[in-house]
Amino acid sequence: MAEDVVAQVLSRLDLAKTQLYHFKAILIAGMGFFTDAYDLFTISLITKLLGRIYYYDPASTTTPGSLPENVSAAVNGVALCGTLAGHLFFGYLGDKLGRKKSYGVTLKLMILCSLGSGLSFGHNAKALITTLCFFRFWLGFGVGGDYPLSATIMSEYANKKTRGSFIAAVFAMQGFGNLAGGIVAIIISAGFKGKFDAPSYEDDPAGSTVPQADFVWRIILMFGAAPALLTYYWRMKMPETARYTALIAHNPKKAAFDMSMVLQVDIDEEEVSDGAAAAADRSNHFGLFSKEFVRRHGVHLLGTTTTWFFLDIAFYSQILFQKDIFSAIGWLPEAGTMNAMEELQCIAKAQTLITLCGTIPGYWFAVAFIDIVGRVPIQLMGFGMMVVFMLGLAIPYDHWKTEGNQIGFVVMYGFAFFFANFGPNSTTFIAPAEIFPARLRSTCHGISAAAGKAGAIVGAFGFLYASQDKDPAKRDEGYPAGIGVRNSLFWLAACCVSGFCFTFLLPEAKGRSLEDMSGESAGEQSP
Repeated sequence: MAEDVVAQVLSRLDLAKTQLYHFKAILIAGMGFFTDAYDLFTISLITKLLGRIYYYDPASTTTPGSLPENVSAAVNGVALCGTLAGHLFFGYLGDKLGRKKSYGVTLKLMILCSLGSGLSFGHNAKALITTLCFFRFWLGFGVGGDYPLSATIMSEYANKKTRGSFIAAVFAMQGFGNLAGGIVAIIISAGFKGKFDAPSYEDDPAGSTVPQADFVWRIILMFGAAPALLTYYWRMKMPETARYTALIAHNPKKAAFDMSMVLQVDIDEEEVSDGAAAAADRSNHFGLFSKEFVRRHGVHLLGTTTTWFFLDIAFYSQILFQKDIFSAIGWLPEAGTMNAMEELQCIAKAQTLITLCGTIPGYWFAVAFIDIVGRVPIQLMGFGMMVVFMLGLAIPYDHWKTEGNQIGFVVMYGFAFFFANFGPNSTTFIAPAEIFPARLRSTCHGISAAAGKAGAIVGAFGFLYASQDKDPAKRDEGYPAGIGVRNSLFWLAACCVSGFCFTFLLPEAKGRSLEDMSGESAGEQSP
C-alpha cells in the first residue's frame, strides 16, 4: 500500500496540469538566475573602467590605463572559481539536507557579496582589487549553489509533458540578467557623463576619467542585490519538493500534503501512510562512488560533464571578452578617442545589442521547442551551428576587420550566441536534472555544472592570453604574444566539435518521468 501511495504522489506530479504555481516557481527560481547572470557578466563591462581609474599611467598619452594581465585574469576568473566550489558544495547539500534548506543561503550570499563588491576598499589599487576579488569569490560561491538547487527544484515540481520548458524558462532568465546589466551600465554612465562631462583621453589623459567615475562601477555591481532581495521572501515560502520528501525523506504523507497545498491535485489522506520502508526500497541504496552507479549512470555523468565543459570554454570566452573581440575588429572606437564614461557606454551598448538579438531569442526558442524537438537533437544542432558560425568568423577573419564589414562580423557573432542558447547552453543545464536518481540528482547536477565552470575558467584565463596578437603593437600592454583572435576562434570551434561528439552519451528525456529516466520506477533499469 505504501509503495502504491508513493507511486500515486509521483504519478500525480507527472500528470498535473500546468498551473499558476508552476509559473510562480519559474519566476522565483528564475530571478535567482537573473541575479546570477547580472553578477557574473557585469564584470566584463567595468574592467576597462577599473583600468582607467586604478592603473592610469601618466607617461602614456595615447592609451588609457588597463588592468595588468594577472589582475585582469583574477577579476574575470575569481567568481568562476567560487561558482565551481558552490556547485559542488550546494549540490551535495541539496541531496543531504533538502532542496529548500539550502536554497535561501545561496540568495543571502549573492545579496551580501553584491553589496560587498561595490563597497570594496583599499589604500592602493592592489588592496582594492584584492578586496573586490574576495567578495567576487563568495558571490560566485552563492551563484554556484543556485544552479543545482534551482534545476532540481524545477524538475521535481514540473509535470513530465512540460518539464523541459519549465527548467529552460528558469535558465532563460539569465538572458534578462545580461540585458539588465547592459541597460544599468548605459543609464548610469549616461547620467554621470551628463553631470560630469570630460574630454577624451587624447585631449586630456588625466581629465578624461573624472573622480566620480569611481562611484559608477560600484553602483553597477551593487545593483545586483536588488532582484535577489525582491524574491528572498517568496523563495523561503516554497515547500520542499514532493519527490525529495517521498523518495529521500521517506514521508509520502507529507509529500502529498505539500503537493496539495501548491498544486490543484488531491490525494486521499486515508490512503497515505508513512511508507518509509517502501520508499527506501524504491530509492535503491547504491552511492555515487559505487560500482552500481558507474554501471547505471557512469556514462551519463561523463556525458553531462564533458558537454558542459566544452560548451563553457567557448561560451565564457565569447561573453567575458566581447569588448576585446569587438575592439580587435574595429567595431568599437579607439579607447584614446573616448573618455571613461563614453567607453563604458560603448561596451555596454555592444553587449546589450548582442543580448537582444542573439542571447535572449536563443533562450526562448529553447523554451518553446525543448519538449517538441527533444534535448539531444537541440544540443546537437546547437553545437553544430556554433561550429559553423565560429568557422565563418575565423576563416575570413581579415575580411571582417575591413572597414564596412564589421557589422557582418557582429551578425555572425550574434548567431553563434543564438545557437549556443538555443542549444547546449540550455540543454546542458537541463539534462543533469532529469537523468539521475532523486537522492543524487542535486549532487550530480552540481558535479556537471562544476565541470562546466572548469571549462569557463579555462576559457576566461586561456582566451585572455591566447587572443593576444603576435604583433607587440597590436596586443594589450604587458601581455605575452598569443595566437590571436582568429586562431583562438578555431580552437573554440574545436571545443564545440568535442561537445557535439560527447552529446551521443546522453539519453533523451522528452516525455519521460524522472523515475523512468533514473531507473527508480518499480525495479526498472535506467536507460
